[in-house]
Amino acid sequence: MTSKTKTIKCPQCGKPSIWSPENKFRPFCSERCKLIDLGTWANEEYRIPTTPSEDDYSTGMDDDERPHTPTRH
Repeated sequence: MTSKTKTIKCPQCGKPSIWSPENKFRPFCSERCKLIDLGTWANEEYRIPTTPSEDDYSTGMDDDERPHTPTRH
């Protein structure tokens, strides 16, 4: 039985990346590409486009309907 090593495109740079347990950076081709991607996530640069809804800005309740949250003094 022959095992064939699968190669994919690195999601960061597009170079070939070996998809196997020996590649500790997979799916990336290198530690550099992995860290660039991590930095992009940490900077919140990846976004899923959405349409804002009223729920994003309001609970939909009037002030007297909202539960009271006591504050510490």
